[in-house]
Amino acid sequence: MIVIENAAIATVDAEGTEYRSGHVVVDGDRIAAVGEGPAPSFDGEHTRVDGTDCLVTPGLINTHHHLYQWATRGLAADSTLFQWLVELYPVWARLDADSTHAAATAGLARLALTGCTTVADHHYVFPHAGGDQIAALVAAVERIGVRGHLVRGSMDRGESEGGLPPDSVVEDTESALLGTERAIEAHHDASEAAMLRIAVGPCSPFTVTEHLMKEAAELARRKGVRLHTHLAETRDEHEQCLAETGRTPAEYAESLGWLGGDVWLAHTVHLAEDAVAMLGTTGTGSAHCPTSNGRLGTGIAPAADLLAAGAPVGLGVDGAASNESGGLGEELHQALLQARQRGGPKALTVRQALWMGTMGGARCLGRDGELGSIERGKLADLAVWRLSGLRYAGIEDPVAALVLGAVPDVKLLLAGGKTVVAEGELRTADENTIAVELSAASGRLR
Repeated sequence: MIVIENAAIATVDAEGTEYRSGHVVVDGDRIAAVGEGPAPSFDGEHTRVDGTDCLVTPGLINTHHHLYQWATRGLAADSTLFQWLVELYPVWARLDADSTHAAATAGLARLALTGCTTVADHHYVFPHAGGDQIAALVAAVERIGVRGHLVRGSMDRGESEGGLPPDSVVEDTESALLGTERAIEAHHDASEAAMLRIAVGPCSPFTVTEHLMKEAAELARRKGVRLHTHLAETRDEHEQCLAETGRTPAEYAESLGWLGGDVWLAHTVHLAEDAVAMLGTTGTGSAHCPTSNGRLGTGIAPAADLLAAGAPVGLGVDGAASNESGGLGEELHQALLQARQRGGPKALTVRQALWMGTMGGARCLGRDGELGSIERGKLADLAVWRLSGLRYAGIEDPVAALVLGAVPDVKLLLAGGKTVVAEGELRTADENTIAVELSAASGRLR
């Protein structure tokens, strides 16, 4: 049993309950109690954590990432998205299982150190001699100890078919579907406390055929798993989709059965008002990736408009080749800044930003009954942020300190009640070893 007390607590429950100085009790993998004031007395073995000058929130949820890209950070630094992809695809074509494992382990470690307990990773590069890419990702998730939602991606439209990726990293349609089904059967855990789930995720409209999109949706629904893809990320994509299909990306997705409560889409930057309403009406989720969108200059997503329309909106880091920092904590800040740049000073509050990073992400992943808030009976995924010292002195509101200030150090990070980070250090793996492995992988790829 773990007892956290004397801490400010933002539960992110439906009522927005907060405690100025409260306690959270963890029993096994569940939250046993949360409330104001000191924790009750307990008999038996337990660990007490002093949360003085700390804020406790639900563990952050990353709804979109490409962990393999940790091995190719810093390349194509001044390129548009399409230029960036053209430069990087030949590098990614050299991925093998060891490189993917090293990159994923490093990316997951960085996410944990910035308060993240659940990671949705979209992996769609399967070089012909690349080994078992999914197994490499599964091993990385287990090594770091966070929850993984691995999106088995796919591409069946290479350069020879008018797509961007080299033919060496695309699959034929049937191989992609069979590989996806094998991943679900081997690794998907549908139980409430699952640490690992699989989703179905053709990469994007300009790398995937219409046939694969339709068949992937049918497969996901037959297997009872969720659907994920990139959509409406750039104006180039918007124009290409119109030219090839006569529809906007959102209209195209709808025509393929790709809108609904079991779907979440990455980026959704270029949406017209009717498309925003469509996502809200259908309950389709959006993974908002503000730093990556800024790095690639793709535009500012209408995150506040989507929230107002009733669509689930979570936050995503995106691949570290377009977000070299790779931490989720700073996305709270960036999401707020971009929303206000787009819609004015009232567009998004600090608590809405925290909601997107927690409950919004849980809704996108279909896990809001288990994750995303601090409530009795929910899974014990918790972040304890240290808000002491010069960086936070004088900020009375701890949520404002978290969202508007520098990303705090993580005093304690629990995933399913198990310690992943303590006193700002990763406790599940050695950081120096991870860094050496990552450097070696990057060297091989380059």
